[in-house]
Amino acid sequence: MLNKEQIMEILPHRPPMLLVDEILEMDEEHAVGTLHLTGDEFFFQGHFPGNPIMPAVFRLEALAQVGGVALLSIPEFKGKTAVYTGIDKAKFRAMAKPGDTLRLEVRFVKRRGPMAVAEGVAWVGDQKAAEAEIKCMVIMD
Repeated sequence: MLNKEQIMEILPHRPPMLLVDEILEMDEEHAVGTLHLTGDEFFFQGHFPGNPIMPAVFRLEALAQVGGVALLSIPEFKGKTAVYTGIDKAKFRAMAKPGDTLRLEVRFVKRRGPMAVAEGVAWVGDQKAAEAEIKCMVIMD
């Protein structure tokens, strides 16, 4: 549905902090994206040498970016920036390692003006790698 170049037209993030490769599904209520881990990502260099594992907080960031693509695709938010306002109920399960593809599923459970709450799950194959309730806000200035 959206490739990396199209995602960068919506999100202000740029490599190395862009953590979404493609959006597979999207509407105003949900989005599904992927991140293909090559092993060249900056965080694998020091986390951990000889046993590279994607840091848990970056799994949450990848989820938030997928939600950000959906939120910032709404016409009134076009060209804006979305930021975290909170993270609740975060759980980290399966590891994400070089060669894995994260499937990032985000569903909005509440939206009011520029504020949103979403539930996100990051999958590696059929295993949950992370899940959380993500709260965010679109900066309207």
